[in-house]
Amino acid sequence: MTKSDRLRGGELNAALTDELVGIHTDYAGRGPTSASTFYHGNAVVTLMHDVLTKAEKVLAQKGRADDVSEVRGLFRQEMEADFRAAVERLTGHKVLALLNGHHIEPDVATAIFILDDEL
Repeated sequence: MTKSDRLRGGELNAALTDELVGIHTDYAGRGPTSASTFYHGNAVVTLMHDVLTKAEKVLAQKGRADDVSEVRGLFRQEMEADFRAAVERLTGHKVLALLNGHHIEPDVATAIFILDDEL
């Protein structure tokens, strides 16, 4: 994809969301019920809602939220290379840093990518 062929605006946001949700689904066995991506300057932010599996929700309700967070952290580590590759391919920029996390209640996951240049 040449620089002039690159997606921008809402098309880029949608493509990034689709790719990242697909990767998440491949690793976790289910995707979020909703997700969105936006960018500003050299930052790309993806928000995913309702990502926990039924088993993770049960554990969290039974006071095992720390265990759920630990497992989610392992998922994030495993997905990182795929997340970075997707963002680099779609934006044409190198990912300098990926900050991601998850909150149990409300059930929200984030991925924040810092790129080598502004979009």
